Formats: sequence, structure tokens, C-alpha cells
Amino acid sequence: MSRLALRPIGVLGVALLSWVPPSLAQGVVGTPLPLGEEVSPASVPFGPGERATYRVRVGLFGGVGAGTMEVVDLVDVRGHPTYNLRLTIRGGIPFFKVDTRLESWLDIEDLVSRRFEQDQHEGRYKRHRIYEFYPEEHRWEQVISGDEGELPTEFPLDDVSFLYFARTLPLEVGETYTFPRYFKEDGNPVILKVLRREKVELPIGTFDTIVVQPIIKTSGLFGDGGRAEVYFTDDDQRILVQMKSRVPILRSLDLVLESYEPGKKITAGGALTPHPLSSH
Repeated sequence: MSRLALRPIGVLGVALLSWVPPSLAQGVVGTPLPLGEEVSPASVPFGPGERATYRVRVGLFGGVGAGTMEVVDLVDVRGHPTYNLRLTIRGGIPFFKVDTRLESWLDIEDLVSRRFEQDQHEGRYKRHRIYEFYPEEHRWEQVISGDEGELPTEFPLDDVSFLYFARTLPLEVGETYTFPRYFKEDGNPVILKVLRREKVELPIGTFDTIVVQPIIKTSGLFGDGGRAEVYFTDDDQRILVQMKSRVPILRSLDLVLESYEPGKKITAGGALTPHPLSSH
């Protein structure tokens, strides 16, 4: 099954916060956002407090790790209210371990990424990068290295935010959606192919799903050779219940939903209506 855009081997990475000075790490965490009446959030099927946990399966091995996808909180990034989105995966097999944390800060009004952090450890591969995006100025900065570059779009999205953005789309079977919105030029365009409807049986239950193949023109889970597939619930909440991908060395990497808790919508409507999954 799939994911939308993660890096090297796919969705994985390591977390070595010691690489970041304490003052910087504190800035990345951000602060809770006091929402004012002037905020006009885009309509989305998720909100703060939403949390899904997954069992990670690697190759022929099952139950060899755990993963989470969650909307941690509302955070102010340079005056912009954002959803702090977090994906973590830990697991592996004796000769190859994965410990990854990917975080995105998605503007709640414009649905553009304002910040992206990759903290990855996959086998011997290690990477820690923090990107600050300035869409209005068409530029990005990499905080740790000091590198700068030009954004190819004024509506940038990163690996994690693309997964959540996909949940806002109609996802009609047989349609192909193309978005030149990846924050790196060589990753564009991001292509979402809506393959089919499929009923899947998981330990948590049986669900009607929409199966999507995300393709990002970079190496990784969603690269052209990854044959990744993402399974969203076939309803208006589009909960990710399963992901599959071909990856180097491990041959395959799957995430299977184990539990789900709904979040709160940032709208006048108040709390998000509980999804049937939340009762498991």
C-alpha cells in the first residue's frame, strides 16, 4: 500500500535531535495556537488530536514495528496558523532497522506547507533536515545546513502534507490527479492515480477503501519504481487504513491500521463526528 511522499527508502527515517541546538529544537516544536475570529480554515476531514496507529510489516515478516500518523496540535509559524502533522515509523529486521520521524506544518487556511522536518535512520543511512518554506517569497531555507533555494511553486507541499492534502480530494476511480506542488523541482509533478475500490480485511475490521497510487519523481516509497499504494476509507473522512510499497533491501514495507482516534475540526461545527473506526 502506499504513502504519499517520504524519502530515501520510503517513508522512513531517524531521529537524532542532538544534531539540533536546543534553542532551534524548541523553535521547531512551536507553541499552541490561540485561534482568533479572523482565522478561516479550509475544509478538511482532519483536525488536532486525530491519531492513527499502525503495525509495520517488513518483507515476509509481520508485526516487526509500529507507526503513527497524527495531527499533533495547532501551531503558529511566523504568524500563520498551521496543523503540526507527524508521521513516525520504528521497526525493521535484525540487519536493517528503521527509526523515522517526519513532521510537517500545514497552513490551515491555504493548505501550503510552512515547515518540514526529516529525522531519519534507515539501516546505515542517517539524515536530519529542517526546511522553512516562504511561499510568498518563492524560496526555502534548510535550517541546519544554511542552504537556500527557490520554490518551484507558491503552493508547496512536502511528503507528509501531501498525504493529508490527498484526503481533501474527490478521488474518483479511474482519475489521475497531477499537482506541480512538491517543494523540490525534481519531484514534480506529483501524480495521484485512483486505481480502484477494494474491500480490505484487517485485524481491526473490514473496510471499503479507495486505493490510490502516489508517484513523486524522486527516489523513495513513492518513486516511479516503488509501486506504492495507499488505502483510504471510502467515505468523506478518507482515513488511511493501509499502505504498501516496494522498497530496496526490505523488498516491501506495509503499514496496517491498529487503532484510530478522531480529532477536532477547526470550524464553527466544532468536534469532528466520530468515525466508526474510532470505536475499535
